[in-house]
Amino acid sequence: MTTYKPSLTAKLMYRPVGLASSLAGGLVAGAIFKQIWKRAADGDHPDPPSALDRDYSFKQVVLAAALQGLIFSVVKTVIDRQGAKTFARWTGEWPGE
Repeated sequence: MTTYKPSLTAKLMYRPVGLASSLAGGLVAGAIFKQIWKRAADGDHPDPPSALDRDYSFKQVVLAAALQGLIFSVVKTVIDRQGAKTFARWTGEWPGE
């Protein structure tokens, strides 16, 4: 695998793009999780549980947290990767690390 070192200009130009895509990804992931939870949950508990919510069992709280983490990670990865590809297409440079 070849090592690529992005230019300082590419890194600086990508920062606002990366920040915006991360924020958008968090919002999208949150909306997806809420919809999935709403469809999977019973009618008495349509909102996802928090760790301190007495109305849910420990198993439900942990399952909800795991599902939320999985969805967030996948959505963020997809959005970050597509943002980097788009940036590279527009500028000719991969934003790098």
